[in-house]
Amino acid sequence: MVATTIHLMRHGEVHNPDGVLYGRLPGYRLSERGLAMADMVAEHLARTGRDVVAVIASPLQRAQETAGPIAAAFDLDIRTDERIIEAGNHFEGKTFGVGDGSLRHPEHWPYLRNPFRPSWGEPYKEQVDRMLAGVETARELVRGHEAVLVSHQLPVWVTRLALENRHLWHDPRKRQCSVASLTSLRYDGDTLVGVGYSEPAASLLPGVSSVAGA
Repeated sequence: MVATTIHLMRHGEVHNPDGVLYGRLPGYRLSERGLAMADMVAEHLARTGRDVVAVIASPLQRAQETAGPIAAAFDLDIRTDERIIEAGNHFEGKTFGVGDGSLRHPEHWPYLRNPFRPSWGEPYKEQVDRMLAGVETARELVRGHEAVLVSHQLPVWVTRLALENRHLWHDPRKRQCSVASLTSLRYDGDTLVGVGYSEPAASLLPGVSSVAGA
């Protein structure tokens, strides 16, 4: 059988001084620490001899910036795949909370009626479907080697839940998908044989805010 690994990477920390849910909004770049995270993951993949032959990123700026050092480390161009973009969200561009956040405004309450779907944004199942389509394209592209797909927290996490046959509805506080983490899908031929998780930039994580991480 041919062994193939697809690494689903969450982008590095974002510069977001206002603490908004930035979603798919343009212009949200990596912070200085986020850039260091991207460099650290690139160094880790190269140092450990990973057989990366493709680097594919969401079109959003923070994902493209995260992919840059990895592509450079393996002398590759960055490919862009719209299917691995961030989830759509009604609260994009807003702060989310009861105090001064959007939850204090009744007009937003109907969007919270069904957390299982979820009613405030792109359905979990739709995220999984497009992510898995991106994974399959990448797997065919790099069969027998490895690829890094730079995406976003929620799409990566619900994809993992689906592959592990778990419910897609979940507590966001319990996602195992930190900034710059790798969720690694291991295939033997066409069969998924394992899902791994690692944090090559863990030393840079303390103090990272999760308020608007995506």
